[in-house]
Amino acid sequence: MDTNRVQLNIIGAGCASCVGKIEKALNSVPGVDSAEMNFAERIVEVSGTATPQQLIAAVEAAGYNATQLQAEAGNDAMDEKEQADLDYYRSLLRHTFIALSVGIPLMIYGLFIGEMTVTTTNEQLAWGLVGLVTLSIMLLSGKHFYVGAWKSFVHHNANMDTLIALGTGTAWLYSMLVVAFPTLLPEMARHVYFEATAMIIGLINLGLALEVKARGKTSEAIKRLIGLQAKTARVIRDGKELDIDIAQVLQGDKVRVRPGEKIPVDGVVIEGATMVDESMLTGEPMPVEKAIDSEVVTGTLNKSGSIVFSATRVGKDTALARIIAMVKRAQNSKPPIGRLADVIASYFVPAIMIIAIVSAMVWFNFGPEPSMVFAIVSATTVLIIACPCALGLATPMSVMVGVGKAAESGVLIRNGEALQTASKISVMVLDKTGTITQGSPQVTDVVVTQVSSCGEDEVLALAAGIERHSEHPLAEAIVETANSRGIQMEAVEDFNAISGRGVEAKLNGQTLLFGNQALMQDFGVDTQAYQAKAQQLAAEAKTPMYLAQENELIAIIAVADPIKPDSAEAIARLKHSGIKVVMLTGDNQATAAAVAAKVGIETFFAEVMPQDKASKVAELQQEGEVVGMTGDGINDAPALALANVGFAIGTGTDVAIESADITLMRGSLHGLADAIAVSKATLRNIKQNLFGAFVYNAAGIPIAAGILYPMFGLLLNPVIAGAAMAFSSLTVVSNANRLRLFKAKAH
Repeated sequence: MDTNRVQLNIIGAGCASCVGKIEKALNSVPGVDSAEMNFAERIVEVSGTATPQQLIAAVEAAGYNATQLQAEAGNDAMDEKEQADLDYYRSLLRHTFIALSVGIPLMIYGLFIGEMTVTTTNEQLAWGLVGLVTLSIMLLSGKHFYVGAWKSFVHHNANMDTLIALGTGTAWLYSMLVVAFPTLLPEMARHVYFEATAMIIGLINLGLALEVKARGKTSEAIKRLIGLQAKTARVIRDGKELDIDIAQVLQGDKVRVRPGEKIPVDGVVIEGATMVDESMLTGEPMPVEKAIDSEVVTGTLNKSGSIVFSATRVGKDTALARIIAMVKRAQNSKPPIGRLADVIASYFVPAIMIIAIVSAMVWFNFGPEPSMVFAIVSATTVLIIACPCALGLATPMSVMVGVGKAAESGVLIRNGEALQTASKISVMVLDKTGTITQGSPQVTDVVVTQVSSCGEDEVLALAAGIERHSEHPLAEAIVETANSRGIQMEAVEDFNAISGRGVEAKLNGQTLLFGNQALMQDFGVDTQAYQAKAQQLAAEAKTPMYLAQENELIAIIAVADPIKPDSAEAIARLKHSGIKVVMLTGDNQATAAAVAAKVGIETFFAEVMPQDKASKVAELQQEGEVVGMTGDGINDAPALALANVGFAIGTGTDVAIESADITLMRGSLHGLADAIAVSKATLRNIKQNLFGAFVYNAAGIPIAAGILYPMFGLLLNPVIAGAAMAFSSLTVVSNANRLRLFKAKAH
């Protein structure tokens, strides 16, 4: 059975401690390979062979609810989620208003007007009425906390809801005990805490509302990508043009696109010609000419003519849909640093409950009078101030924003592990052709030897005849030159490609060789008389290729692959960030040296066979380097796979999107520097969040327990603890959103 990915929307996950329980429940299902939950989005991604029904049943058995998310869902699903978040936000604000409308007047009364104590029958009746009003607040504005706590209890779990329910419930129950039986308690202990219960519920709801609002900003990158999609397509069926939803477009459909309209699905032009703006995917500012047999891609904009194309990829198979799915998966993935936070969060709530009990016992047995009041206040404050959510949000919030910002810059990061590892890269290995250079070589020189009876056109006819069956970029340059000059290519036979060397073929029974110096040496062809000329061409960053007939050199054809205009600047950025840059190429030493000098690379390896690139990566890793490898995603596959992080230079449309850890949709190497920069910024942001969450809890919990009381007479008010807890999560979310200010290098 094929492995598939299923995304579930989790309902009822109140805090970070829920993450471990949900992942454990899903990982225990037969057929599940892995399950990772993004607490910020309440989404879990499961890979394996288990069915969605099995997964949902496992989540429900753990005490939560779940619904399956459709991977191909677009605008409608996004709008539905936004509306659900908006409804939740408004509901939390209503609960906040109701709770604070009672809590604030009570707090003002206690601070400035009267005492919140029970000493007379009238006060007993009045505070009893206030207690009932507070109970209604708890049931109305705090219902979700108590229901969540009960569900956790039933399933033998504990979470943030448990802490809130225990803290506010303890304060209310103690206050009602004071109201109902004041004479059972010392006079100093007859203090009620109804204002604390109402204020805590109100402030935590307010913090959750602000967190939901801030979280919504993290999905802007996905919204923008989805916004590139057309909603309808104009198909031609039975000779009639019909406007249909893009979900109804079938592979093979004929689709008409008029000027000013978006390309709705991927396809190949079969009628007409136009200019298409592909900048939203490739970053190329100039419109690209499209004619018959040209590929068109979803989300790009038709600028001029009317065209008809045949749909080749529709629905979730289009380039844009694959990009959106990849970004979503990356946003929901978890870097290694995040797993540590999840482990800590899973033990957090039980530890806090133990600390609260110990604190109460210490105050009750050793504290000043009224010791019971001090015990209740300290335990309640410990329960309320503790915040596992800040730990749980620290990593996923930063990953979501960081991956989104990278996508906006044309950098597609496959998962959280690649994001984290990219920040540690010490050596970046660059393939030359198509990475540093444009990947579109051109014939620059044809040098015919004195022993040859051929002219320039005849040499090109032979070389193009040999190379027309090859897919190498240099071969394509020679064939293209012959075609552009109208030269009839020779019909060679017995074509034999020799890896890392060149080609052997036959024409009219005679052996032809076309390739590099090593090929000539292998077959004993004397090139000595033209070595100076070859070295001169190589020094000009041109690649000399030798053509021999019957083991006699008859010509040298030089091909140059222009260096990308911004390669040198991008490489300088990498070096400035402390990364050593290494170039690999199959070219000869002189050509490699010329290219390396032009772009500012000191270390390079020339005449490297395709199969040896992975060995070079392994050598660097054995020296203790964290290696990034950048190539075209196909020819360099072994080296890309072996590297700590593989970067593929893509075009937004090719298979490179699926072949590397990180794909640079735009051809510029600035994307490489941007990927490193955004990964470092994201990891730094995660560490800031985790540090803040640890410091908050490490300092807040002892203070709540009363550690400052013996020296300063200070015992934290539960209301202040509630406010601190509510805003600690908001601080993490706000800090993660600072990544939205990250500016990529314009390219």
